[in-house]
Amino acid sequence: MQQDKGTLVEDGEFATLTFRRVYRHSPARMWDAIATPDGLRGWLMCTHAVIEGRVGGRIEMISGPPAYHSTGEILVWDPPKVLEYEWNVSPVPEMPHGQHAIFRYELTQEGDATHLVVTYQKIGKEVAGGFLPGLHVFLDRLGAQLDGRILPDWMHLFNERIKQYPEWHGHATDSGK
Repeated sequence: MQQDKGTLVEDGEFATLTFRRVYRHSPARMWDAIATPDGLRGWLMCTHAVIEGRVGGRIEMISGPPAYHSTGEILVWDPPKVLEYEWNVSPVPEMPHGQHAIFRYELTQEGDATHLVVTYQKIGKEVAGGFLPGLHVFLDRLGAQLDGRILPDWMHLFNERIKQYPEWHGHATDSGK
């Protein structure tokens, strides 16, 4: 699995984050990890998930170290190729304006592996830098879960990854993105 850095592109008051990874697992196995409550429980630290698997279906999660409660609508549901949904979070101290973003996961089979492109669009520019190392950690944890390895500690790995992201401004204990 690649450990490539993600990219951040600013557009006005928003930013788009993109990660590209290759995992040695089938798209179907990866789909189960990204689009089912059981799959999300591990790598995304999801304690609650409702996924109505269809375009227009509801998606609701409580996830990540700070247990963000997100809600939204599924915009693209094309198993096991594309999952895109709204990620709406009410204001919290580290995101004082809340978030109304769009998360997209694209899976393409490449031989015995899957190329995953993750795009987070419309993330508030003021918090996007913290999402970079955070999402990097989640994708590392996804790889561990798919491989059947013990999931690395989120905060420890986050503190390692922030060194790769000069865009990150803040303290690791403040950020659970």
